[in-house]
Amino acid sequence: MSAEPPVPETSVLAVASHVVSGNVGNKIAVFVLQSMGCDVAALNTVQFSNHTGYKQWKGTRVSAQEITDLWDGLKQSYLDSFEMMLSGYVPGAAAVEAVGNIGKELRDKANAGKPGSFFWVLDPVMGDNGRLYVAEDVVPAYKSLIPYADLILPNQFEAELLSGVKISDFASLKHAIQVLHQDFGVPHIVITSVSMPLLDSSSSSSSSSPSSDKPRSMSVIGSTMTSDRRPRLFRISFPVFDCYFSGTGDMFAALMVARMREAVFAFDKQNGVDGTLGDKRSWLSGDDVDALDLPLARAAEKVLASMHEVLERTCQSMTLEMAGKQDDKSVDEKTLHLLRSRAAELKLVRHLSCLRDPTIEYRAERI
Repeated sequence: MSAEPPVPETSVLAVASHVVSGNVGNKIAVFVLQSMGCDVAALNTVQFSNHTGYKQWKGTRVSAQEITDLWDGLKQSYLDSFEMMLSGYVPGAAAVEAVGNIGKELRDKANAGKPGSFFWVLDPVMGDNGRLYVAEDVVPAYKSLIPYADLILPNQFEAELLSGVKISDFASLKHAIQVLHQDFGVPHIVITSVSMPLLDSSSSSSSSSPSSDKPRSMSVIGSTMTSDRRPRLFRISFPVFDCYFSGTGDMFAALMVARMREAVFAFDKQNGVDGTLGDKRSWLSGDDVDALDLPLARAAEKVLASMHEVLERTCQSMTLEMAGKQDDKSVDEKTLHLLRSRAAELKLVRHLSCLRDPTIEYRAERI
């Protein structure tokens, strides 16, 4: 593993939940981003003892006013200069609006000087698998915000909520992305978990071989829009582990912040220019750049490589930790769930090489 951080020096404002014990929200984002060489300021939107997957927790959510007050406190001490912003779980529509005001303010400041000097990655945390786990008024709050973001990271259900398009096949998926580009002006989109079959394709991993026991797979679908807001689509497929994890979306989002920054710098270096793409608002590649050569595609490949390695190690650790407990008749169902939840916490601290220098197995495909 290289001693040098893989990402250029970058200041990031991370707005998400916080837990005392475990790995979700900003607990993941801060560690991942600092491990990649970023300077991170954390604005926590909740303070919980543990994540809600345990089905019991203590703690509080911050109000919209508290978010605004914290931001005002940063500004009064000249601590409000950030090159990137990551926003994750925010409790309630008013709080979403308060976080949005921060993003808009940083965007306006960049537009007045160097448009490419600020990039906002927005994870619109609202629900999954057809179920909302926020209040219904959070959906329109996010819809009003996404035109100001540079990259959004919805799962399939959240992409449906934002676009108003029910995704059931490839045509409807493409239409949903087109709506987000065309109607909302979102420059970059990655749909983080697409479960239905989209296209027949060969294996995404050059190192894999055909097998009748091939594990279930999912895909991420990415797109960077052209100057006339047409999608440039790519897909990365990857195997799914037969384990339950919390915090995977938070890890994906944090890694995308770092890897997108890295990919844009690499693109400019490779093309013999100094800051050309990095100076543009939203880091939008020219229309002549193929989908597979987009910084977004290069970033997503590295993100999924890290994700796969961390999840593999977490799954191995969980199997060892739960050995014998599953069949222990003296352990009641509630205690077993709590033990399972603890064993499923993402194993990050001892696996820095997975974050900084993963082996890329799953490559982007044009669709």
